[in-house]
Amino acid sequence: MRLAERRTSPLSFEVTHPAAAGTRARAGRLQTPHGVVETPIFMPVGTNATVKALDPDDLHEVGAQIILSNTYHLSVRPGHERIRELGGLHRFMGWDRPILTDSGGFQVVSLGDLRKITEDGVRFRSHLDGALIDYTPEHAIAIQEALGSDIAVCLDQPVPPGSSSRSEVADATARTHRWAERCLAAHSRPEQALFGIIQGGLEADLREESAAAIAGLPFDGLCIGGLAGDESATERRSVLDVVVPLLEDDPRPRYLMGLGSPMDLLDAVDAGVDMFDSVLPARVARNATLWVPEGRLNMRNARFLDDPGPVQEGCPCRLCRSFSRAYLAHLLRADEMLGYRLATCHNLTFILDFMAQVRTAIRAGTFSQTMRQLRANRAGTNGADRRDEGRVKPE
Repeated sequence: MRLAERRTSPLSFEVTHPAAAGTRARAGRLQTPHGVVETPIFMPVGTNATVKALDPDDLHEVGAQIILSNTYHLSVRPGHERIRELGGLHRFMGWDRPILTDSGGFQVVSLGDLRKITEDGVRFRSHLDGALIDYTPEHAIAIQEALGSDIAVCLDQPVPPGSSSRSEVADATARTHRWAERCLAAHSRPEQALFGIIQGGLEADLREESAAAIAGLPFDGLCIGGLAGDESATERRSVLDVVVPLLEDDPRPRYLMGLGSPMDLLDAVDAGVDMFDSVLPARVARNATLWVPEGRLNMRNARFLDDPGPVQEGCPCRLCRSFSRAYLAHLLRADEMLGYRLATCHNLTFILDFMAQVRTAIRAGTFSQTMRQLRANRAGTNGADRRDEGRVKPE
């Protein structure tokens, strides 16, 4: 199947504000069966049909437009057939906005000695009970169709780009292309979109080949996979500078998988990416790290125990509206669940508001100036710990 043979997509994506001179940043609107998503967008991760410590009302309040859930984890517990019988993933978790499910490929191929990759798929043992599972492209699609997500993603074979040989990357990339065609052939749910994944590691020619192969297939969106791992920010940007220009005339949304720190997101938006996800904001929150415009705060620092001020002045989250740094520091030291909830609400509010600022700047034609200002703020001084948060693997 080639692009000209694309089926009618359940999605519509419109670039409302094309890139201005000096940047590839663009703003758009993605229409899904469960609502509109304004891009560029960050998607909180609800691996097990929940963003840890939060309920759907919390997600509405922090401004989440779309969330991500994990195909592999939901297939082994509680089981995709059970979720289907209970009305699908939206009803199961009480979420009325769009859901994207990733294929679970990253989790499966990250099992190390517990898995074996063949042309047919991946054979591995469940991390829960050791049961032997054969995970194929067709199986990954069947799970996602049972879940009923708005957007499904193909099974791929990601490899760590910085620590894999060229031959390993080339083999995995070619297999990803073959699996992509099998996913398309297996996909039959008309109201569910399907995204393909571009691989190729850090090799420019392999990325070019993969972009051509995946973009030439009738997917509803294009993922850029195999990054947000062990590569440097410079290496990641080099890959994006190869891939995104090749997609300049392609009408579909671009999704960079697994990226979550503010400055990384800013750079990827500048490179021309529309969609992102990561467990990072929620995970660091549960580890007492809160994001503020100047950097980050380690709330286990003893100096916060007597601090009556909010974590961030002017922040609309429930933590900053109602509670002090001292109270949060106490909750986290006491290992109280409310502390994890409030901290997660703050970090997700911060990153989603950050992306809203980015969208506003793109629409106003001031993205380049705003990017410089946001970077300058991050490098400023206001008692914040300004080390880069780095990137983490999905939960």
